[in-house]
Amino acid sequence: MAGPVRVCPECGRQFEFIDPAWRCCGVPMRLAAPPAAPVPLAELAGRPLTTWRYAEALGVPAEPWRAATLGEGITPLLPAVDGISVKVEYASPTLSFKDRGVVLLLAQALASGASRVIADSSGNAGTAVAAYAARVGLPAEIFVPESTSPKKIGQVRAHGARVNLVPGNREATAAAAIEAVQAGGAFYASHVYNPVFHLGTATYAYEVWEQLGGRLPETLVLPVGNGTLVLGVTRAVAGLLAAGRITKRPRIVAVQAANCAPLAAAWRAGAAEPVAVNATPTIAEGIAIAEPARGAEILAAVDEIVTVTEEQVLAGRSELAQNGWYVEDTAAVCWAAARAASWPDAVVPLSGAGLKTAWTPA
Repeated sequence: MAGPVRVCPECGRQFEFIDPAWRCCGVPMRLAAPPAAPVPLAELAGRPLTTWRYAEALGVPAEPWRAATLGEGITPLLPAVDGISVKVEYASPTLSFKDRGVVLLLAQALASGASRVIADSSGNAGTAVAAYAARVGLPAEIFVPESTSPKKIGQVRAHGARVNLVPGNREATAAAAIEAVQAGGAFYASHVYNPVFHLGTATYAYEVWEQLGGRLPETLVLPVGNGTLVLGVTRAVAGLLAAGRITKRPRIVAVQAANCAPLAAAWRAGAAEPVAVNATPTIAEGIAIAEPARGAEILAAVDEIVTVTEEQVLAGRSELAQNGWYVEDTAAVCWAAARAASWPDAVVPLSGAGLKTAWTPA
């Protein structure tokens, strides 16, 4: 079965789509094919209103995708204030943008003949894997930090997945999941290590391009923890440029919580790798990643990395709610950054629904 090929950046070994391998020489794999683009705008008319309308850019076999899909994609893009537009990613089936990549991971799990799946997450990726695994009838085991929102944990359990609460930070959670995967018998549905996920998150940028009539905004503002949305979007932008679908690259700004900002620290220092930081707890749990596995890739991909304080996040979440958008704390970081800056013509994602967490008073 054809499909996206992954390559080890250390030794160059390639892995076919049906191969469940998730690492080779200890570093995250990358996609072997150069960035692609959707068909021209006029040819998209009449296609299904899901991420599958960009099938040529995804390169994923149709049969397992059709078995896995929950109708993800084509989320609203709406003007807000002062040149900022919002893309309402919490309109996705499991209420976060992670559905875009997870549908492809579960398609790959089916193609590889998996009998069960394991994933680790700070919450939203885990809920997505649980839902899509239920959709295709595969048992799922999800590892999350014990500090994860109880509502997200409840969502995982509602889909029938087994939940493992791990003491410590996000890195400890990943280590526990990897240990379980190495015990054998499970497909590792990792949004961090499997670059097939980035093909899914690339559809975010394709949609913005299509919704704006064949252009991208001046600035794309994106949250960054493990960088799955950043790396998907930058891949999409490169593909659109190479195919002549756009003529100008937008400015790509990544946002971290000031309490846990190894990439922002590296950016300020001019370093090519993440800088070790003494991370403290942040309400933006979805991007609380002290040691991002793809840190060097992220730093090379973006134009700027900024931080927002806890107070800015809370104020941003309140302002969004007062304008009709009820998001979780993590989903307010890009809005908070855009409100503090003066980027013209900016698009920010509302990445997760407020229903996934309790309301945090400002």
